[in-house]
Amino acid sequence: MRITVLTVPDCPNAPVAQERIAAALDGRAADVELVEVREEAEAARWGMTGSPTVLLDDVDPFAVAGSVPSVSCRLYRDADGRTDGAPSVEALSRAFAGLTVGSSAATGEDCCDVDVLDLVGRGGRGRRAPADGGLRVVHQAMLRHFAATGRAPEPAELEAAAATAGRTSAEVVAELDREDFLTLDEDGHVQAAYPFSAVATRHRVRIGGGNQVWSMCAIDALGIAAMLGQDTVIMSSDPVTAEPVTVTMTGGTMVWEPTSAVVFVGRRGYSGPAAAVCCDALNFFTGDASARAWAQEHPQVKGSIVGQARAEEIGRGTFGPLLSDG
Repeated sequence: MRITVLTVPDCPNAPVAQERIAAALDGRAADVELVEVREEAEAARWGMTGSPTVLLDDVDPFAVAGSVPSVSCRLYRDADGRTDGAPSVEALSRAFAGLTVGSSAATGEDCCDVDVLDLVGRGGRGRRAPADGGLRVVHQAMLRHFAATGRAPEPAELEAAAATAGRTSAEVVAELDREDFLTLDEDGHVQAAYPFSAVATRHRVRIGGGNQVWSMCAIDALGIAAMLGQDTVIMSSDPVTAEPVTVTMTGGTMVWEPTSAVVFVGRRGYSGPAAAVCCDALNFFTGDASARAWAQEHPQVKGSIVGQARAEEIGRGTFGPLLSDG
């Protein structure tokens, strides 16, 4: 295991991160390197989204969807919502354990579709929130708001839904975050409610010829039409060639351009929310060749290439039931 601590010069939290890494390793062998980053271009090359950023085998296990490279300070939020300038020993221990057990680099095994779909589908529990405690009614209100406006709702816009369960919107949203139905940023703002993203991603979806939204990944984008029962146009691009990939849903039939397009379905070998572990590893590609090239460039991501019919099936199965009654 290779651990890289990316930091700006004189960052007071870099030594803290190093001390906690040593504590989390608890005597296990690892290569630990401290790298000073001074320029925004360097931050972009390394994938540093604030100082300090900890990479495990070149992957940020604490990545937040939509974060951009920068040489600013970085804050980490624990399970109780408290912020800190470095990952906790407990969070680092979980990340190290996940990498050791699950990564392709450590095991040398290929990932099958079931492994990936466990995370996409919350370990077999699905992405339809339970009715208890107002989770489903608030989740559905949030999804409908995203679809109608292209943005996350403000807390006040969810209060009426939460009140049906005798709770506040903040309480319900926090529980939805813990259960990985959505993700919150360090300030507690909704960053994503799968399949929607509150920040720009590679995948733009036009709904019914009108409103446009961002989706978290390729599979999420493919599931929006089934979830809403509307025609959609997905506008994405190949991460390797930068060529456009378009999927048009009309009357229940999807047409892919180019016709050779595929989806790579992958995940990283550590535990965490889907936004950090797999969302940026589920992408459209113009064909098998570029998908294989991307996989070779990202050996830390386990996964497989799936054809159009299988990708559509995963999208429908994952997101189609989210807004159904009952």
